[in-house]
Amino acid sequence: MRTTMNANNIYGFQASSLNGTAIDLAHYRGKVLLIVNTASQCMFTSQYKALEEVHRHLHDKGLEVLGFPCDQFGNQEPGNEEEIGEFCERNYGVTFPLFAKIHVNGEHAHPLFNYLKHAAPGLLGSEMIKWNFTKFLVKKDGTVYKRYAPQTNPQSLISDIDKLLAE
Repeated sequence: MRTTMNANNIYGFQASSLNGTAIDLAHYRGKVLLIVNTASQCMFTSQYKALEEVHRHLHDKGLEVLGFPCDQFGNQEPGNEEEIGEFCERNYGVTFPLFAKIHVNGEHAHPLFNYLKHAAPGLLGSEMIKWNFTKFLVKKDGTVYKRYAPQTNPQSLISDIDKLLAE
């Protein structure tokens, strides 16, 4: 798996799918991406429903929602990859791609999230992710457009997504 940071866009990164297959993010070239660190036992877990609705509504227009389960915040994603996939499908009908559980902060943070955090810092310039369901909107060229707080409802991003889809 590639672990070096491509300073220009996300297309130099790889991530493992829930079944362990290495996925080059270059596969999503030309798409608008909504990248989210997720968890199954979080106060924001119900956002899976809104993420799926946004995905279904805009997928044919060029949007991909990518979910990255993370257990770094209060042990809110304790399951293994199979359990995560089953939970998301059973409870929220998730059809968008989910990846293997990762770290988003610290020395073991996935390189993709290091890039995202650097490209779109949070409040007061912080590069830390504060909680699950932090969202990053990525343009078709693989550069980061904007970062959104965990409490931001995915439905409220539709106007920004539409703007990027039209570019």
